[in-house]
Amino acid sequence: MARTLARTQDILQGTLDLLILQVLSLQPMYGWLIAQRIRQISDEVLSVNQGSLYPSLHRLEQRGWIDASWEVSESQRRVKVYALTATGRRQLERETTSWRRFTGAVEQLLQAGPDALGEGSP
Repeated sequence: MARTLARTQDILQGTLDLLILQVLSLQPMYGWLIAQRIRQISDEVLSVNQGSLYPSLHRLEQRGWIDASWEVSESQRRVKVYALTATGRRQLERETTSWRRFTGAVEQLLQAGPDALGEGSP
């Protein structure tokens, strides 16, 4: 199980921007809640640690894909709330298209039988 979890975290690292943008397309939210939503929506398969999340949020904000503002939470704590920008929404569409293309290609490879090599293959 530990090996599977490590692989999941490696995959997550490469797709974290996409996951954050997707979660923020649902509604603006603060960092801890973003991580919770990713875990909840993925049925506890994906987990984002704070050491990966906040640098990604900062990078997305610098790129103009998300905006951040300070607000007071229900528990009366100051929290930085992140929201998707119009540029971020367009980027999410591009990233989603790219991700679907990638996963489709992987799926094709996984389903390939011996005849996938074609004529003249060794």
